[in-house]
Amino acid sequence: MSAAPRAYPAFDTSVSGEDDALAVVGLSVAYRVRGREREVLHDVTFRVRRGEAYGLVGESGCGKSTVALTALAYLPRNGRITAGRISIAGRDVASLSAGALRSMRAHTVSMVYQDPSRALNPSLTIGRQVSEAFEAAGATRADAFARALEMLRHVRIAAPERVMTSYPHQLSGGMQQRVVIAMALASKPALLILDEPTTGLDATVEAEVLDLVAKLREEFGTAVLFISHNLAVIGRMCSRVGVLYAGRLVEEGATADVFGAPSHPYTVGLLRCLPSEGRSKDGEPLDTIAGSLPPPGAAIAGCAFAPRCPLADERCRREPPPPQRFHAEHGTQMSRCHYYEQASALAHAVTPPTRTDAASDGPAHAPLALHAAHLSKTFDASGTPMRAVDDVSLDLAAGETLGLVGESGSGKTTLAKLLVGLLAPDPGATLELDGKPLSAHVAGRDDEQVKSLQIVFQNPDSALNRAHSVKRLIGRALSKLGELRGRAHGARLATLAHAVRLPTRYLDARTRQLSGGLKQRVAIARAFAGDPRVVVCDEPTSALDVSVQAAILNLLTDLQRERGVSYVFISHDLHVVRYVSDRIAVLYLGKLLEIGPAQAVFDGPHHPYTEALLSAMPTFDPPNARSNARIRLAGDPPSGVAPPSGCVFHPRCPRKLGAMCEERDPPFTDAGEGHRIRCHIPVHDLRALQRETQSA
Repeated sequence: MSAAPRAYPAFDTSVSGEDDALAVVGLSVAYRVRGREREVLHDVTFRVRRGEAYGLVGESGCGKSTVALTALAYLPRNGRITAGRISIAGRDVASLSAGALRSMRAHTVSMVYQDPSRALNPSLTIGRQVSEAFEAAGATRADAFARALEMLRHVRIAAPERVMTSYPHQLSGGMQQRVVIAMALASKPALLILDEPTTGLDATVEAEVLDLVAKLREEFGTAVLFISHNLAVIGRMCSRVGVLYAGRLVEEGATADVFGAPSHPYTVGLLRCLPSEGRSKDGEPLDTIAGSLPPPGAAIAGCAFAPRCPLADERCRREPPPPQRFHAEHGTQMSRCHYYEQASALAHAVTPPTRTDAASDGPAHAPLALHAAHLSKTFDASGTPMRAVDDVSLDLAAGETLGLVGESGSGKTTLAKLLVGLLAPDPGATLELDGKPLSAHVAGRDDEQVKSLQIVFQNPDSALNRAHSVKRLIGRALSKLGELRGRAHGARLATLAHAVRLPTRYLDARTRQLSGGLKQRVAIARAFAGDPRVVVCDEPTSALDVSVQAAILNLLTDLQRERGVSYVFISHDLHVVRYVSDRIAVLYLGKLLEIGPAQAVFDGPHHPYTEALLSAMPTFDPPNARSNARIRLAGDPPSGVAPPSGCVFHPRCPRKLGAMCEERDPPFTDAGEGHRIRCHIPVHDLRALQRETQSA
């Protein structure tokens, strides 16, 4: 964990201090596109001290990754520094020769990218790739191999000897990320840049990676520049934070000050987009930031945030705000806002009115939309049967949202595909839609059943044809599912675009021209083309900024209220699951371990596996405040090829009773009000144990 924030003096922009691992002074960067230079960074100034963790946050397109690429001198050919400078460990990056630059990358600075699978060579073993990192730092091949093995142990990879001989595709996402971190730390760099290193990881794996980074930073004294759109992760890891908007640093200071008492309206807006504890879809909608970022290179006369700011007036549109520096509780805070003293009051402003629910009964009294019993799915893994889903039964009421959580490999996506008919279950399963039998595979379902069960995938880029216009993508779904032609087709398309808040000006665009949020709206519009009864949402917001995420969650909630649609909502973000779900189901190694009302599952008692997932959730608590309550799971989930006997969770369970758990599969026990837990430990004992842990 990061240390408590220190008070820093105001940044003297004329020089970089001797204890700076990274100093960015007046940095402006532009990309040349179609003969015109488009500015993406403007007069950015901040420093990262040796041994410090500094967070950089902001929406996609704000310039976060460009800062990282500039620091490493990895800008594309059409990018250049137009003003200012960057120095690492006191050396001006722009002044380095090619040889000195290679030496700096090998010994002084390292970077961990968002997608470890793209950072690793699929044709080389892990051992060869990690060894190369040590060889680049000057080690012999034999010494590099030995040190690579030791580093894999250092980053807590189980069975490192086996991993050394493995290829990247044979490792989980969390293990791949730990391998990349091991390579980055091979040279014991003065500066480690992490660019969205936990996006897409499960809560438990994310917590392990963050613990690892904090431990290694403390051990090696490495400074960390942590880039992320996950504000809770930044709050947990970083002592100071900078907020970027449209290439401008609009706020900076101790993390506790910036997140606790934000002084720029943009920071306030980001924080209010979060689905915080105590909020749910049945209450007030999530706040969103109206409008969108200005395009790169746009001429901005005044404040770049003025078109989206609730405090903006003519002065804001006319005069660029200078950096205002003032003393906060934990050090100096900076805000580029003319009215920074008023901005903090926005955090406590009246929230939007509570939604009115037209349907008074609610999901608890609604008729059953989907019934699934004894769903199992076995795959052939090189001649060996692998059980991906094991005897899962669940019901879904009309207008209800069932959250589906669990680590990667737990069977969530396989279960989703079984429900929508993309996969056929093993014999013995039962599926019913509105009380009527449902064919196991989509090919055997009639048109009405097909359009009644739809899915929204995690990645719209792979789900949408990049060669087709938005109009054609949605129109084709209307033709297939809505069976509409002519004027009715056009009217329905316009209505559907309006329903998903998709501006009509984007109908003629290709998906490659759209932002991530707009692409996801197109995917949602396509799923709703046939007025579905049930929609499976498979990680629909995992890669989105908090502002876009809030808009998508509000959209899904509004569509549910207007149309009575039911959702199966899959996500590794438990804050999001808590906000959208009426009930939650917890999967582990294909088995259902817990199911019940969302509030009951979160409040407890819960299954020890659920307890571990919840304890891994990043929060805005001060560093070390929750360290004693963390339930750390040993190792990775076992393979479905050879599942454990007895309770499938017993090899990793921190509350295992002994032989009973190893030999006998536990039955479901009733925790009340439809809350069921599959555990040998009695419910009242679970409650007592978990209260004891939380109060420790």
